[in-house]
Amino acid sequence: MVRVPVKRLRGERTTFPRYMTPLSAGMDLFASLEGDEVTLAPGRWRLIPTGVAIALPEGYEAQVRPRSGLALKHGLTLLNSPGTVDADYRGEIGAIMINLGDEPFVIRDGDRIAQLVVHQVCRAELQEVDDLPASSRGEGGFGHTGL
Repeated sequence: MVRVPVKRLRGERTTFPRYMTPLSAGMDLFASLEGDEVTLAPGRWRLIPTGVAIALPEGYEAQVRPRSGLALKHGLTLLNSPGTVDADYRGEIGAIMINLGDEPFVIRDGDRIAQLVVHQVCRAELQEVDDLPASSRGEGGFGHTGL
């Protein structure tokens, strides 16, 4: 387990991120709005603040991911999914939400809007070469194995 310092940016009215079940991979993030609610019209997107900032240890990242229930039931998802929170970022975590559904969707202060998953990362050292080693797949991609 890794310890991650978390700062509430709007005091006690900010809902602290939390795991909703004992084996959840992601903790839920909650909307922390300036007003009571925001309405997302179909096809529109908006940055929804969470009211929290974190300090990840070196060698870790956090991913902001959509909630499956919002996606399935309402067509609500995140534009840059997953959104990456780097270990040196100290600003507020936000979720760029988009409404892909047919109806306007109301986000209320305190609603669960996204998930936060913390991962260890491995940094790569890139080495420029003239040729890459061969593989059985080669350059096949984008559906090359069929349906």
